[in-house]
Amino acid sequence: MSYLTLALALIFVLIPILLSKTLNLGLEKDTIVAVIRSTIQLLAVGYVLQFVFDSESMIFIILMIMLMIFAATHNARKKGVTIKGITWKLVSTYVFIEVLTQSILLGFHIIPPTAQYIIPISGMMIGNSMVLSILFLNRFTAEIDTHQDKAELILSLGGTPKQAIHKQLITSIQASTIPTIESQKTIGLVQLPGMMSGQIIAGADPIQAVQFQLLILFLVLTSAVVTSAMLGFLSYPSLFNNRMQLLKNDKNT
Repeated sequence: MSYLTLALALIFVLIPILLSKTLNLGLEKDTIVAVIRSTIQLLAVGYVLQFVFDSESMIFIILMIMLMIFAATHNARKKGVTIKGITWKLVSTYVFIEVLTQSILLGFHIIPPTAQYIIPISGMMIGNSMVLSILFLNRFTAEIDTHQDKAELILSLGGTPKQAIHKQLITSIQASTIPTIESQKTIGLVQLPGMMSGQIIAGADPIQAVQFQLLILFLVLTSAVVTSAMLGFLSYPSLFNNRMQLLKNDKNT
């Protein structure tokens, strides 16, 4: 694809802008900003990745992964400002997901230890974990606010913090993982996943594209459940003080 054909694809940007203008949706500015930012970011990343792939240096690979984790943490922490220490909890979760998935992939020689494989897969795993952590934090904080009286009642009757928050915690983990699990049930019937479609467009054998896509689906499933569960069990103790009292929500992290 040339830059000319890419420019022609801007027609798909004009359609939502015109529709927003016609229906007074007020989405024009956000749409334009999103397109400009995504274009600049992706082009910049493209040149950086080309350099990293050519160098094949493990140092650059690690730096790229660290940058991904930093960006994901910066974005997700906004949804958990009422949870003390949410920043390091998110970092710990993303690092654990990365170490877990790459250890299995590289340890069993499922993928070769090259930047061409490690960085894209790491990006997909960290990005998926970021989305799952945002879904979890949104639901968890809402559950806490809604059932705060119930949690305090359990504590007043001698219950532990884990018992007081258990229902809200499990409900939030389940709710955040449902979209991932449900979407995988219809993969191939309702939609062709992005990685598989990209490989087919690039000329790869469809069966090989399916095999790689299945690998990603299995990884995404693991990252979804592990992210929500780990973040949940790291977060809930921060909601209580040393006297096992439920803390009131504030904006301190």
